[in-house]
Amino acid sequence: MKTNLITGASSGIGEVFARKLAARNENVLLVARSEDKLKKLCDELSEKHNVDAQYVALDLSERDAGARLFDETVRRKLDVEMLVNNAGFGSMGDFLSQDLERELNMIDLNVRALVDLTYRFLGPMRERKSGAIINVASTAGFQPVPFMATYAATKAFVLNFSIALWEESRPHKVQVMALCPGVTDTNFFEAAHIDRPPGRAVQTPEAVVETALSALKRGKSHVVSGWPNFLMVEAERLVPRSIVARAAGTMMRKNSSDK
Repeated sequence: MKTNLITGASSGIGEVFARKLAARNENVLLVARSEDKLKKLCDELSEKHNVDAQYVALDLSERDAGARLFDETVRRKLDVEMLVNNAGFGSMGDFLSQDLERELNMIDLNVRALVDLTYRFLGPMRERKSGAIINVASTAGFQPVPFMATYAATKAFVLNFSIALWEESRPHKVQVMALCPGVTDTNFFEAAHIDRPPGRAVQTPEAVVETALSALKRGKSHVVSGWPNFLMVEAERLVPRSIVARAAGTMMRKNSSDK
C-alpha cells in the first residue's frame, strides 16, 4: 500500500504535512516520540479523510531507529512514496556553554537519522522510478550562525546533501528537495528553550508546507519559504561570509543567554 512517511509529525510543520497530504486523500505513516499525540492525529485523519493513517512512536536519534522503522514499513507492506524528514531540534548560546551530549544528539537527529532514512527509502523509490523526499533544512543553513553554531551547521549539511541527491536522483525519476523555512510559528523555540531570533518575519507552518508542495511539483532542488527569507538569503550571497557571521553574531548575541 502506498503511503507518505513523515517524521516529527506530532506537531508543527510535520503535523501540517500530515494534514495536507491526508486532505489530498493520501495515506500517511507518522513518526515521532509522542505516541498519544500520534494516535490522536491518526484517528482524526482517518475519520475525517477516510485515509489509512498509521503511526510509529520512535526516537529517531537512537542508532538502530532507521533500520527498525524501515523494517516496520516492510512488515506492514507499505510502499513509501514520499518521505518527509522533518524531525529535528536546535539550541542557542555560546558553543562551550552548551551541553555536549545534547549537541551530539542534535547531530544524530538532524543529520545522521536523516541520512539513514534517506538511504533506506531512496533505494526502493529508484527501483520503482517514482517517489519524493523532502528534507527540512532551514534558512540558517545558508550561512554561519554564531550562538546557533551546531544547529546551523546541521542544516547546511541537509541543504547541500539534498541538492546533491536531487541531481543524482533525477535520471531515476525520484525527486529530492530541501525545504528551507525561516522563523516559523511552531514549538521549535520553546522545545529548545531558546528565544526567537529578533527582527525576523514569522510564517505559519501551513504557508511553509504549501510552499514545499508547490516547489516539489516544479521539480525544485531546494526552496526558501517566504519572500523576506528568500531576499535575505540572496542578499547574503553578495557579502563576505566573515561579515555575514559578524552581523549574525551581533544580532544573536543580544538574544542569547550569553550577553
